[in-house]
Amino acid sequence: MKVIFHVDETAKWDLTLANAGNFLDAAPDADIIVLANSEAVRFYADQAAEDERFIKLSRHEVRFVACNNALKGAKISLEQLPAPVVVVPAGVVELAARQAQGYAYIRP
Repeated sequence: MKVIFHVDETAKWDLTLANAGNFLDAAPDADIIVLANSEAVRFYADQAAEDERFIKLSRHEVRFVACNNALKGAKISLEQLPAPVVVVPAGVVELAARQAQGYAYIRP
């Protein structure tokens, strides 16, 4: 099973991380991606490195992705991101590409 969680609001991170954790618990072999764009990319720079859920999910091979356009807009440098975060040129293009590859789209 393949799923991509989309978070574009900072206030939705708690719910997104909880949903991703619950999904992983129910489907431990799932291919899970969490993609942040818009204002939600701030979480990666400001809180992710200290967030136990982020760390746990990263250790279980959940992939965390950031939109480069959003990072530029928020003036966040790549050096501010924790190691597990992968940057893609455009979040919306990544969402469309993953859905075309069969990923289920979830936006908490």
